[in-house]
Amino acid sequence: MDKKDIEIQIKKENCKLCGYCIEYCPQKVYERAKDGSPIVVNLENCTGCNLCSLRCPDFAIEIEVKH
Repeated sequence: MDKKDIEIQIKKENCKLCGYCIEYCPQKVYERAKDGSPIVVNLENCTGCNLCSLRCPDFAIEIEVKH
């Protein structure tokens, strides 16, 4: 899957900086920014598995897989 086929949206207004998305991502797509928020650093590794979104207790991450 090409990185242009997946879009990750992080709603910073909902994020409580728990880091679950970073910890549960099997592909290491995220890292912490200096303020503690998740940032996408390896979009090309994303498989669209949705684990980050499913584990997010604040519904702050949306994954869109474009076909």
